[in-house]
Parts: sequence; structure tokens; C-alpha cells
Amino acid sequence: MEMTLNFLRNQNSKMMLTSLVMPIGILALITMMVLPVPVFMLDIFFVGNILVSLLILMVAINTYRPLDFSSFPSLLLIATILRLGLNVASTRIVLNEGHTGTDAAGHVIEAFGQFVISGNYTVGIFVFIILVIINLVVITRGAGRVSEVSARFTLDAMPGKQMAIDADLNAGVLSNEEAKLRREEIASEADFYGAMDGASKFVKGDAVAGILILAINIIGGLIIGMAQHDLGIEEAASNYILLSIGDGLVAQIPSLLLAISTAIIVTRVSTTQDMAKHIGNQISISRAWIPVSGLLLLIGFVPGMPNLLFIGAALLAGAAGFLIFRREQNEPTQQAIAEAEAEAEALAEKKPDQIELDDVTDNSAVSVQLGYGLVEMVDDEAGGPLINRITSIRKQVSRTLGFVVPPVRIRDDLTLDANQYRIRMGHTIVGDDKVYPDRLLAIPGENSKIKLEGIEAKDPTFGMDAIWIKANEKTKAESDSYVVVAPESVLATHLNKLLNKFAGDLIGQDDVQMLLDNLANSSPNLVQSAVPKLVPLHHLTGILRELLTENVPISDLKRILEELASLSDKNLSITDSAEILRPALSGLLIQQVAPLNSTLPVITLDAELEQMLITTYRQQNETDLIIDTGLAQQILGEINTVNEKLSSEGRQPVIVVSPFIRRAFSKLVRQNVEDVHVLSFKELPDSRKIEVVASIGNANQETE
Repeated sequence: MEMTLNFLRNQNSKMMLTSLVMPIGILALITMMVLPVPVFMLDIFFVGNILVSLLILMVAINTYRPLDFSSFPSLLLIATILRLGLNVASTRIVLNEGHTGTDAAGHVIEAFGQFVISGNYTVGIFVFIILVIINLVVITRGAGRVSEVSARFTLDAMPGKQMAIDADLNAGVLSNEEAKLRREEIASEADFYGAMDGASKFVKGDAVAGILILAINIIGGLIIGMAQHDLGIEEAASNYILLSIGDGLVAQIPSLLLAISTAIIVTRVSTTQDMAKHIGNQISISRAWIPVSGLLLLIGFVPGMPNLLFIGAALLAGAAGFLIFRREQNEPTQQAIAEAEAEAEALAEKKPDQIELDDVTDNSAVSVQLGYGLVEMVDDEAGGPLINRITSIRKQVSRTLGFVVPPVRIRDDLTLDANQYRIRMGHTIVGDDKVYPDRLLAIPGENSKIKLEGIEAKDPTFGMDAIWIKANEKTKAESDSYVVVAPESVLATHLNKLLNKFAGDLIGQDDVQMLLDNLANSSPNLVQSAVPKLVPLHHLTGILRELLTENVPISDLKRILEELASLSDKNLSITDSAEILRPALSGLLIQQVAPLNSTLPVITLDAELEQMLITTYRQQNETDLIIDTGLAQQILGEINTVNEKLSSEGRQPVIVVSPFIRRAFSKLVRQNVEDVHVLSFKELPDSRKIEVVASIGNANQETE
């Protein structure tokens, strides 16, 4: 006994027993159709069948969306098999033992038969037929049609939903995991409605089978009773008709319950409420109840009508409408009171003469301060889209650079102008400009000819001339090759640029440790052997910052650790380590600059100029490249000219120089020219096609 209890307590044993319940149950149902079933067992099975049907109905009512009950088609099939198995078993008993009396097939069948027939066999038959008609013609046919249409439209909508997911994924709105879950949900939805389309046929077939089984029981019972057991026609009819109708009702009522469950499931709309709350909230409208009350009251005064009933119904509807109206009026007041109480509690907890540390310190890594005129852009009730756009930007930048960009704190600042915003990295202001929430930013194209009226400005991201126009002029601007941008997109794009530019300042030791913990799930030995034994955490953080400063992604942390492990005996500085790592990671940067199968545009330095820069750098023995101001302006001017030309063609060039001066030259270029990457010859991959588009310092070079 003790061993049996221990076996049942074991978790694996429970799982094994659970997995065996369904196969054993189905085999028992099939066996029941072939082998005789004792009468008392038949009563138990009939009651269990009603219990299962009621349970399925209650679950269907309380589901929030159809997919919450995705096992319903399979459960419907099993319940149908159970009911048909019971029909076969009861038919066997009715035909074999029906001559012995009305209790031959058990008390359940007898009770249902006597309750419905009440001494009149004709009434009993007609009641059964009406139930079958309700089930078959009304509920089952309607549910089957809804299932068919839902399955068809779900399958037709699948390509569009998949394209929407891909678009959101490319835009950074969804992560790979979220997109995978959405795709799985769409596939599950299509499978569910397809299964429901087929499962509804089970219910229809079950109703038809109920009619046939009733006819077989009545006709077969009369023949067997009179021919084999010498019963009179009245006694045979009394026994077999009662038993047949009772058997049919015991099976038909669960069938009706399952048909109702099917109709509820296929007509449900996905909500965050069960059916009762969903319907209750939507019909609780005073504007609907009050006219109903008035109409019923008018009908109640019509002569010949049951006046008291209609007047009573009118009063009930009027009372319901009045109560709903009172509730509708009190909801805004109650909400305002709750908000006021919350503010009062917050003020009561804080002393007016006390200054908290949070009042003067902001530890946010990234923050956006808004003037009071821009607050509506983050107001959810007003449909403010800025927060969602910023979240998408964070996801996109995080995916590109390889680490989780810190959350962006958005707060109002009364010291700013109404339409002014300010972007901070830590406590440092890195961006400042104005946007107009009631206008659109129009950036002229090369073919734009119309002069638009509005507020002239500069695009904060790219510095191009632009104008803030009214929303009704959008069509006019777009027809003249203007690029029209929403104000939240202007701010979000500006933030995107700054997040990439100052990525090295956003990552800290905690962020690096989180990356290491994630990598440890797949490469535990590598992480354990590298950090902190070979590379201290602060040293690794400094290296990653150096890489991110030049927009080199750090997503391949495994390769970074492997390379650093091989350099651990050289005792290199942080900057030297980052420089040596670059060739192994340059592919991640280059794939962002030019697509895989496209040619990589390259800017080189004239051989004499490059040799002169190398000599100068060696003589100075400095980290920075210090050259004549005039020469520096000439070099930067040529780079900027080539960059602008290629940008207009939709291409982004890279500058290739000697590894000896790459870091110093990159620093010089970054301070003066944006969106140009400086690589060394070692960082160019052998598999990419390269096109030298310009040679800086070559007097004979033509850049046009």
C-alpha cells in the first residue's frame, strides 16, 4: 500500500498516469460499443456525459478568446464519440431488455422518458423532434456556417498578417522572439478555425444520428416486443417508446449543450473579458434602455394587451436605464476623486520644506526633456505616439549594436520653450531643437519647385533646410517631391542618431555583465575562463566602449572574448586591444554600410599624403594626429564633398587608411564629418567587391 502511495506522489508517475487517461478512455468507449454494459454503469456514464457537456459549455462561456480553448475541436470529437458509444450501449439494452419494463435501461433513461412523455407518447415524440430541429437546423447549421466563413477569412488574411509582422520586425517594433510568437499565434488561429469547420460537422452528424437511433429503437422495439416476447401493441409501445425517447433525450441534451458551446466559441471576439462581462458592458447603455422602456409603456396602454405585464416590463427597463445613467454620470467624478486623492496622498507624504535627492539628481542614462507644448506627444489618452516610436528606436539600435540600450526617460521641463525638446546622455546635453506637434516637417527634394508657407527650420538630424507646414498642406507638399515627416518621427530620428553616436557612453559594467551572463548560457567555459581571469570586467567594458564609439557592433561577444583570450599575454592597453579586435568584427560594420551583394565604395588617401601623415604621426608620438590647419581643412573638405555626392546616390562610403594611423585619422574625421567610417586595410574582407570612388589629396582626381 505504501509503495502505491509513493508511486502516486511521484511527479513522473503523475505525468505518466495523466498521459494514459485519454488513450484508455477512448479504448473504453470503443469497447462499450461492442461489449454489453451493466445498467448501473450506463446510468453513471449518462450522468458523466451530461457533466462533461455542462463543463465544456461553462469553459466556452468563460474564455476570453477562441484560442484560449484551442483543444475544443478535439474535445468535441471525444464527447461525440462518448455520446454515440452510450447510444449504442443503451440501444442494445433497450432492444434486448425492453420487454421487462420501463426501467430496463436504467433509471436515468426512465426518468427522462417519463418526465417528457407524461403519459402521452405523441407529445414525447414531438418534443424530441423539436429539440433535434433546434439543434440541427438552428444552432448547428449556424455554427457550421460561422466556422466555415471564419476559417476561409482567417486563411485569406494569413499572408497580410505575415507581411505586417515582417514589416514590424524590420521597423524594430517587434523582436525576433515576439515575431516568432505572433507567427505561431497566426498559424494556431488558422489551424483552430480549420479544425472547428470540421468539428461542426460532428455535431451535425450527431443530431442526425440521434433521429435515426430513435426511429430504430421505436420500430425495432415494437417488432421485437410483439414478435419475440409476445407483447401486445399497447404494452410494447408503452415500454419501447418511453425507453427510446428517454434514451434520445439523454443523448440529445448533451448534444444540444455542445452545439451551443460550439456556437459560442466560433462567434467569440477576442477580448480581455469573459462573455458575460463583455456582453454586460456593451448593453449597459442608458440611451438604449430608456427608449425600450417608453415603447413597452406605450404597448401596455393598448386595449386588449396584457397591460400589467407590459407596464411592469416598462418599469423594470426604466429602472435599469436610470441606474445605468447614474453610473455613467458618476464614473468621471469617481475617477477625478481617485486622482485627486492620489495626488493628495503623494503631497502629504512629502514635506513642503524638504528637498529629496530625486529632485536634484537624475541617474537616467538617456533622457528627453519636453516643453509644455510637447507633452501631448506622450499622452496616451490623447493618442501620443512618441513613446512607442522611442521604444521601437531602442529595439532597433539595441539589435544593431549588440547590447540593450538603456530606457529613455521622458519628462516635462517648464524652463524650456513650449515646442523645445532637449536630449541628454547622462547629465550632458547632446541634442536640442524644436518640433511643432500640430504641424508636419517638409523637407524639399531635388525636384521641388513650390515654396511652401510655414515655419522655416533645419532638420535636426541631417541639418537640411526644411519647413514646418500645416497638416492640410501635406498632399500639396508630397506632390512637389517634398518629404513630409511627422513631429514625433523628427524627434525619434534625432534620438536614433544620437544613440548611435554616443553608444560608447551608454554601456556600463552592469550591461557588460548582463551580456556575459547571457553568453554563459551557450558558452559557459569561455566566459568562465576569460572574465575576470584573463580580462577584468572593467577592462572589457573599456574595450567595448572603444568599439561602440566608432559604431562597431559588439553583438558577436563570443568572438571578442576568444580574440581577447589570445591577446591576454601581450599586456595591451584598452585602445590597443580594441584596435586589434577590429579586423575580426569589421564584417558586422561593413554589412550595415553596404548590402552583402553590392559593391563597397571606398575612399583612399593619396600615397604621398598618407606617407606624410604616417611620418608626422611617428614624429609627434601622440594619440591624436596634429597637422596643419589648412591641410586638415582641405582633407576634410574633399571627404565631405565625396560623402555628399555618394549620399545623394544612396551609398555610404568608407575611408581606408594604413593601420598605423587609422585610429588617429578616424578621430580627426569623426569630429568634423558625420556618418563616415574609417577602416584599415586589414579590415577589408576578401569576399567583398570594392570600388575606389575617390583618392583624397590627389590633384588629378575628379570626384564628379
